[in-house]
Amino acid sequence: MHTFPDYLIDGYRNFMTGRYSSERERYRVLADNGQQPKTLVIACCDSRAAPEMIFDSGPGELFVVRNVANMVPPYEPDGTYHSTSAALEFAVQSLRVKDIVVMGHGRCGGIRAALDPNAEPLSPGDFIGKWMGLVSAAAEQIQMNDVMTPGERQTALERVSIRNSISNLRTFPCVRILEERGKINLHGAWFDISTGELWVMDGKTGDFQRPQV
Repeated sequence: MHTFPDYLIDGYRNFMTGRYSSERERYRVLADNGQQPKTLVIACCDSRAAPEMIFDSGPGELFVVRNVANMVPPYEPDGTYHSTSAALEFAVQSLRVKDIVVMGHGRCGGIRAALDPNAEPLSPGDFIGKWMGLVSAAAEQIQMNDVMTPGERQTALERVSIRNSISNLRTFPCVRILEERGKINLHGAWFDISTGELWVMDGKTGDFQRPQV
């Protein structure tokens, strides 16, 4: 019988004597009153790009959804299973978040796979391959640019994918209506794992710029 990983127990012990101890009252309030985060962050599963760490957020501040390559699918009420869409629905309709941030990052494995025409399925189900089909059209266009280096093509698709997800967000009636009424704001961001730089998307032009810090 396998035992629970020791390093996780050690981490939990540090959490209890550190952050939980210093924010005990905050956790109690959250337990009694429920969560009221103002921001939904749609991020990648990548272990190197945790939004709570990047934005130095405390408990209850961010409602985070993580999936491969931080993507939002289009609105498809077809009766099948839609994890990201369900989380989006809850954040918008129940939690009433004011901001939605799609946060991509450099060196994304999912984006790299989407750009590799020879990528083999990891399993017969090819779940990642099907999921990355959301950006296949953009990937094909970027692959044809033989002037760009592989690294430049990857960064380009990482950012194009963010814009694509924001467009897909607007296919959800609840998001589109609230944005038109000025009650919700959509944002894009890209995090460079190597340098720690954060690039924020200009809502009008779609360009990514580094904010002053």
